[in-house]
Amino acid sequence: MRDEWSIQQIAKLAGTTSRTLRHYGELGLLPPSRVGGNGYRFYDTAALVRLQRILLLRELGLGLTQIGEVLERETDERRALGAHLAWLRREQDRLARQIAAVQATIDAGEGGELMAEDMFDGFDHTQYQDEVVQRWGENAYRDSDRWWRGMSDAEKAQWKKDAETLGRDWLVVAGSGVEPTAPEAQALAERHVAWLTGIPGTPAADPDGDVKGYVTGLGEMYVADPRFAANYGGEEGAAFVRDALRAYAAAHL
Repeated sequence: MRDEWSIQQIAKLAGTTSRTLRHYGELGLLPPSRVGGNGYRFYDTAALVRLQRILLLRELGLGLTQIGEVLERETDERRALGAHLAWLRREQDRLARQIAAVQATIDAGEGGELMAEDMFDGFDHTQYQDEVVQRWGENAYRDSDRWWRGMSDAEKAQWKKDAETLGRDWLVVAGSGVEPTAPEAQALAERHVAWLTGIPGTPAADPDGDVKGYVTGLGEMYVADPRFAANYGGEEGAAFVRDALRAYAAAHL
């Protein structure tokens, strides 16, 4: 196994530029492991792992200042990368289902049999219909379903993007090593509750509903149901979201 790589080699491997790597170094994000007598920068395995984390956080949409704060707080690289891996696997599963659905539609257009139930796998917002009805009643599902179907394609895409961004931000904060009661976690909990209030049919959207009970109960469901826990990196990440929501609800709802 190699002990170190030059800045040019790392830039090529990571699909970036030497200039970008030097910039990361100037910001303190990625200092070189060694600088040769000729001024050349070299990076060891630990630096490569750190660069992988930086690039993953960039993919999540974080700015360089935020990335620096995350790296400083979360020094357990295994834990941090585990959270990233859980999110990537969830995205991989969702995209694989969408790819299969689109391919099925293409195949049907070429003379194959079109199965309606296969066309929208990975897109289906009704997959939890029975659970919604059981927990919050027929009106809750009917109102939320009417709201969803009344949205334009662009509005649906934006809503999904917002939901995915919220999930990514939870992964970042949970993986940063802060407590659920920390300001950044509570700010995210406030965003989460605001997001919930925008979904018609739920108690969070009802001024007379038990918003506090709904939010805390939903947090428990995130942990108890593996399907929901997967949105937050697994049971540990979901527990962080639950605890943050519980603290926020106790203080503000």
